[in-house]
Amino acid sequence: MYQPTMQAVYAKPPDDDDVVKGGVAMSDLTRRQFHRTSAAAAVGLSALSARRVYGANERVRVGFIGVGNRGDQVLSAFLAHKDCEVAAVCDIYPPYREFAAKKIGTQPALYHDYRQMLDDKTLDAVVICTPDHWHALQTIHACQANKDVYVEKPLSLTVVEGRKMVEAARKHRRVVQVGIQRLSSALGREVAEFIRGGGIGRVTVARAFHIQNEWPQGIGSPPDSDPPPGFDWDAWLGPAPRKPYNKNRTFYRFRWFYDYSGGQLTNFGVHYLASIHWALNLQAPRAVVAMGGKFANYDNREVPDTLEVLWHYPGDILVTFSQYNANGAPAAARPCEIEFRGTLGTLYLSTSGYEVVPEVLTPNEFPARTPLDRSLERNYRMGAKPKIEPRKVTARILDTDHARNFLDCVKTRQQPSCPIELGHAVTTAALIANIAHRTRSYLEWDATAERFTNNTQANQFLHYEYRKPYRLPD
Repeated sequence: MYQPTMQAVYAKPPDDDDVVKGGVAMSDLTRRQFHRTSAAAAVGLSALSARRVYGANERVRVGFIGVGNRGDQVLSAFLAHKDCEVAAVCDIYPPYREFAAKKIGTQPALYHDYRQMLDDKTLDAVVICTPDHWHALQTIHACQANKDVYVEKPLSLTVVEGRKMVEAARKHRRVVQVGIQRLSSALGREVAEFIRGGGIGRVTVARAFHIQNEWPQGIGSPPDSDPPPGFDWDAWLGPAPRKPYNKNRTFYRFRWFYDYSGGQLTNFGVHYLASIHWALNLQAPRAVVAMGGKFANYDNREVPDTLEVLWHYPGDILVTFSQYNANGAPAAARPCEIEFRGTLGTLYLSTSGYEVVPEVLTPNEFPARTPLDRSLERNYRMGAKPKIEPRKVTARILDTDHARNFLDCVKTRQQPSCPIELGHAVTTAALIANIAHRTRSYLEWDATAERFTNNTQANQFLHYEYRKPYRLPD
């Protein structure tokens, strides 16, 4: 059964200027070649069913579910494309609905309940930008209603939800794009191809960072209270447990509470894990451990303000995520979100580009130090030199590129740049790290069975019991 809608509240780092190589902007031709290559490489043309055949210039009719902070940003990305008609808007918060309608400017149909929107057979697709705990129900119901889906990341609140979403997308043969925008970027592809091609040698470690000093106020500690007049708190909660209203549990700040989000580990970590999986050709970790907590303890959040996660991937690659919300000092030698450490050099990646810093390698064996001949250690670095060239690229990641890719795939029935299986894989990696933290455990993961093999009690965190009458469809 369908259930009432939520509003979107999602943040994304600001984008920078055009892609530049060696001080020269990457040409429009290069971008067009990238998009053609992406389309040609996509698979699943025969696997995804079409409601109708689209002409090259025919408009795709789209409905938005959730138009708060992140929904408003994604709305702008879709409105940039002339072959997209935003024909409907759904949000439980009237001011958001009205703001979106004015922005669209074509008198879209307005809904409080997303189930009524899904009944509109003239809509080709829906864009879901609601809090994480609503993604599963709304995505599955949209697939059941034969709508293609663009759903913001993280894909789901639980591993079980993510698997059910994948099953629904495949059962109903829908195009489902997960909102990890960097996977539609020329920057992301260039970095992945460079690393996969051995550009920095064998990579044994990838580190990711979310660093933002929120001390001393954080999100504050407001007391529980009655909901504001006209705010449907019960609809906001949806399948989540019944809790007293607190303003920090709603607009934007919901991601600091486990009932609705996986915290910054799923908020930012899923973006970073997607880039790491892509560049290193990873599928799923074999083990994970996490440590941290509310160490600075300056507000009423549930998620950590300090966290370290370590995943062990097949091929003996360590991946880490460091979340520091009580100190803002940089964690790497260059400004970055992700650091790839290879035998030939290090690549520092951010939303504004990347930099490669070569290793200076010695041809000599590391000496056995001895007091009888100190020259051995003095001469160890003799002849050392880099084997690769440094490089620095300034780049731009655009929401509009990801929206473009989705609209193209709605028409062609090809797989999008972030299909639901990939969104599920990287979301799962983050979710099981949260479980490791919450259970204070080193967890071994069977990615095929999607179960922990060394801690049966940890498996109970793979899903939760929905509040009645909500039910996760089979």
